[in-house]
Amino acid sequence: MTLHVLDAEAKTNPSIGGNPDERDVEERLASGFILLDKPAGPTSHQLASWARDLFGLERLGHGGTLDPFATGVLPLMAGKSMKLTKKILTHKKTYICVFRFASKPDEEQLGKVMKQLTGRVYNVPPEVSAVKVQVRTRKIFTFEKLEMKANDMIARVYCEAGTYIRTIARDMGLLLDMKVQLKELRRETTGVFKLEDCITMQELADAVWLWKERDQPEALLRVIHPIEKLLLDLPTATVKDSAAAALAHGAPLLRPGLVDIQSGVKPGKDIMIQTLKGEAVGIVTLTLGTDELVAIDEGEVARPNMVLLDEGLYPRRWKSPE
Repeated sequence: MTLHVLDAEAKTNPSIGGNPDERDVEERLASGFILLDKPAGPTSHQLASWARDLFGLERLGHGGTLDPFATGVLPLMAGKSMKLTKKILTHKKTYICVFRFASKPDEEQLGKVMKQLTGRVYNVPPEVSAVKVQVRTRKIFTFEKLEMKANDMIARVYCEAGTYIRTIARDMGLLLDMKVQLKELRRETTGVFKLEDCITMQELADAVWLWKERDQPEALLRVIHPIEKLLLDLPTATVKDSAAAALAHGAPLLRPGLVDIQSGVKPGKDIMIQTLKGEAVGIVTLTLGTDELVAIDEGEVARPNMVLLDEGLYPRRWKSPE
């Protein structure tokens, strides 16, 4: 990543705000997320409800529904992180799947079928889904066989968000002229988040108990991640304290407020705005490309489409109109 440094002398007030990694538990619950390794059995909604009750929160959501029988990566969103749920739902996913065939398929024919089901394919939601059944397409980036045991195939599917793996099982059955069932499903990744980043529900309950009953927040601080980590896939720009305050009130981003900005980003694209301490101010849409705005000294360069910073955190530096 190449940065355009626009004001190397910019300073931040150390008495306001702070490094995201230094937030306490309450601050993280106001705008953080947890990566849960969902067990088989409960619904995604039930797990979010249990976690909400553990913390005593009014609201806590999840990013990306898994069927009750499925396991794996399930982000739980607290506070302002819930604003980013829609963004999380668009992340590409990787699944480890166990498909059971009515009889052992011919290896060569199976390979051809898997190739047919790779790329842009029709992916109609199964009847058991709560989603309205309609014709739609999804992209399967890779569909690879990992192991064959008798009539069971263990495979990895890397796909676009919203892909139904049950539909892939059904379509394999149609192409092979035999019944194919999805017996097990484990979400291995969602976006940049992996299974090794996740904790179990029991580990979460233990960490909450240590925090509440023993005043030991260390375990929770390791598992409630700052909201900034949800924005790692976006290009970034750093702004001065005064610009952070203005953006928090919904004002556009002006060129003098910039400290640095990632190069090569075109007009109309979204970027994440952060303070000099690394706090997420919000997401803005560029009105000028990042390579163009280097040549100007004044004027608007982006408009906010999501504010994540508290309005009153950084003091206003402008006067309200009379």
